[in-house]
Amino acid sequence: MAKALLGYMSSDLRDPSRADRLAAEVRRLRDRVGDLEALVLRLQEDNDRLTADRATWAQLEEMQPA
Repeated sequence: MAKALLGYMSSDLRDPSRADRLAAEVRRLRDRVGDLEALVLRLQEDNDRLTADRATWAQLEEMQPA
């Protein structure tokens, strides 16, 4: 049964239109992963900046007279 399924899947890849669709899907997914990685980096930078701002405000509040 497994051999039959593998043979079926392999023969599917011989169809040029199927192979083109798979290649396009792989490109689309790689682009999406790149977009998500860029978003994660931007959010990490924003988080670092906000954390630093919060620490600055906390120091300023401590310096204020009660």
